[in-house]
Amino acid sequence: MTSTDDPSNIAADSPAPTAPPVSDVENQAPAPGYGVPGILVRGRREDLLKRGSLALRGLGLLFSLLAFIIMASNKHGNGRNFDKYEEYRYVLAIAILSTLYTGVQVLRQIHELSTGNLLFSRRNLALVDFFGDQVVAYLLMSAASSAVPLTNRMREGGDNIFTDASAAAISMEFLAFLAFAFSSLISGYKLSNQSYI
Repeated sequence: MTSTDDPSNIAADSPAPTAPPVSDVENQAPAPGYGVPGILVRGRREDLLKRGSLALRGLGLLFSLLAFIIMASNKHGNGRNFDKYEEYRYVLAIAILSTLYTGVQVLRQIHELSTGNLLFSRRNLALVDFFGDQVVAYLLMSAASSAVPLTNRMREGGDNIFTDASAAAISMEFLAFLAFAFSSLISGYKLSNQSYI
């Protein structure tokens, strides 16, 4: 019989079991990111995201409304009316859509912040916020970029109040696009951190 087959040798070769380390059970510190401090940090982050999203949408509403007002009032006679040009009508239509969408979103967010009640489920709101912000941002950029060449061609003949107002409306749509682009980043972050349980 070999020495490896002897059960007494196996027990002698294995290390003795050790007792678990003694620690202070009552004063344990939670792992970073867990426990009450982690919950408080997460709550502050969510509150900051809600307020940041509301601020960006408020800016988007302001810029969309300004683009709408400037373009709608851009009628100066003698062929210098916005409604004679398809590109400017597109700018106006998108400014109206953007203003309506943003107005509804801002009112919804103000309601949620003031009452704490959600009008729809959190998952559905995250989807609507993300895709709505994406679509509106795309439409704003599309409208602004379609009107820039026409405005530049008209400015070659000379600057006047019509081309200045058109350029101002286009600039407001571009600024609204920037607000919605950043808002869609926040919406995407909220959507990616959704719990589907």
